[in-house]
Amino acid sequence: MKIAILSSIAWRTPPRKYGPWEQVTSNIAEGLVELGFEVTLFATGDSVTKGELASVCEHPYAEDPSIDPKVAECLHISHLMEQADNFDIIHNNFDFLPLSYSRLIKTPMVTTIHGFSSPKIIPVYKKYNSSGYYVSISNSDRSPELNYIATIYNGININEFIFSREPEDYLLFFGRIHPEKGTYESIQIARRSKRKLIISGIIQDQEYFDLKLKPFINNDDIIYVGNSGPDERIKLLGGAFALLHPISFEEPFGLSVIESMACGTPVIAFNRGSMPELILDGETGFLVNTIDEALEAVKNIQTINRKNCTEWVSLKFSRQKMTEGYLKVYKNILHV
Repeated sequence: MKIAILSSIAWRTPPRKYGPWEQVTSNIAEGLVELGFEVTLFATGDSVTKGELASVCEHPYAEDPSIDPKVAECLHISHLMEQADNFDIIHNNFDFLPLSYSRLIKTPMVTTIHGFSSPKIIPVYKKYNSSGYYVSISNSDRSPELNYIATIYNGININEFIFSREPEDYLLFFGRIHPEKGTYESIQIARRSKRKLIISGIIQDQEYFDLKLKPFINNDDIIYVGNSGPDERIKLLGGAFALLHPISFEEPFGLSVIESMACGTPVIAFNRGSMPELILDGETGFLVNTIDEALEAVKNIQTINRKNCTEWVSLKFSRQKMTEGYLKVYKNILHV
């Protein structure tokens, strides 16, 4: 089976720091290569893979302001579609744009929907409902207007994460600096529980950072360490007393949530979106609805056996399990 994996080109695959779509795409590609399949990854030219790399955009457009994103995306997607006949199946991790080619080629296309940036994009998915093969990354993120072939949870390479039996005393916020991710709420939880908070993530809303967060950052008990790469991420996640994830939106999937638990660190999350699918309430963390409930969860976090967190991720969210899920979808489509 010859498989083409289409990644985003906003960031490198896998990303140097931020880039959840690119990270998951890398995990899929490398998992398939490990199983012995012939995989071509369509990504930026500086991407890293054990399969074959195909690219027309040398650097991620999010890192190079001289690149026009629309032009780069057009060239990137067409580069794959013009050689679609060379592959048995195409796995699209690039949102809705590649769907517009799907009826112009013979090769079947699987599209992983990594979330809906806006309800306005759903009409594109609806147009290709009968001919496309859609995979959701959580049951909570399914649109009632679309047909799905499977739900496959994102998976991580467990071997890249180090189990930490004895954490330090700090709480951690790890994710995009944006109102919907709950950075401000994390600060309130940490201050009221009288614990240090470390904040790590890319700033996606500068005004929010400047007005709501910066006044509290003092490099003492509220610390912002910037956008952390893989090595720093593992240290921060493993060393944390708990990960705070007080989201205010229906999050399709929280990659940092399973990465945290892979290190043995329990998660305190607001009970929205995919969180009930990712966290075993009372066993790998706590699902809460308010800051007051989060404060109570901080008090009770030591009742969580950190080994349970790692074992849960190994069982449900490993790269191997995810890869096997996609392989089953491919074979179902190709009738092999």
